[in-house]
Amino acid sequence: MTTRPPPDAAAPRAPVSAVVTTLDNAATLGACLDSVRWCDEIVVLDSGSTDATRAIAELAGARVFVEPFKGYGAQKQSALDKATHDWTLLLDADEVLGDAGREAIERELVAPRADGYRLPRREWLFWRWPGASTRPNWQLRLFRRSCGAMNAVPVHAAPEVRGRVLDLAAPFDHHGERDLAMRVEKVNRYSTGLVEHKRGKRVRALGLRVALYPTFAFWRFYVGKRYFLNGWAGFLAARVAAFYAFLKYAKVLERRERERSEGARR
Repeated sequence: MTTRPPPDAAAPRAPVSAVVTTLDNAATLGACLDSVRWCDEIVVLDSGSTDATRAIAELAGARVFVEPFKGYGAQKQSALDKATHDWTLLLDADEVLGDAGREAIERELVAPRADGYRLPRREWLFWRWPGASTRPNWQLRLFRRSCGAMNAVPVHAAPEVRGRVLDLAAPFDHHGERDLAMRVEKVNRYSTGLVEHKRGKRVRALGLRVALYPTFAFWRFYVGKRYFLNGWAGFLAARVAAFYAFLKYAKVLERRERERSEGARR
């Protein structure tokens, strides 16, 4: 993780575009865009919202575009392509960059040492924020467009950068799902979206992954990321993470066995 001393007040930083994709995010978008008003440009690509999302974006001074949803990676890439500046800060509509994050980014962009930066994301745990000792999820969100692009992984599409990537202590918050039902609905939907991708990769030891990986995932979150420090909220979040790990491989196994059964009946 890297930090920098305050730069010379007269030293200019590189311009940066904030990029956000949206769909019916009126409840969270205002806070997201307020947190990036310092950026030199805000680009919002909407997928056809029926709530006040676009009006909120326009009121915030964003450049607003509307396109049909093309998939997670393709939609974000289309939004990135609409940015004016090379340096881009990619956020979801339910994420908020704090003052400490802004200050760290502005210091770094006076004389960037890398082509991309992973930033620490704090996750909302149903009814509380995690304690300070809980380990964040590091996400590559600040990068030069000339050196990076979205990958083709469905659901979990992320930027990939050609060049040097560093960790930068520029924290941001993910407000996420409000309750357990919403979180379970999301992991069910996301795990379904990953089936074709994992089938194409020919997952090895699939049965063992179904049987053992969920337990590993639980302890990775509960102990490794220190979710145990957050009471029942941390326990539930780790259990849902384990359930997601189970569903990802169980649905691939289900598809494989169904295809075998159908082939045997022909």
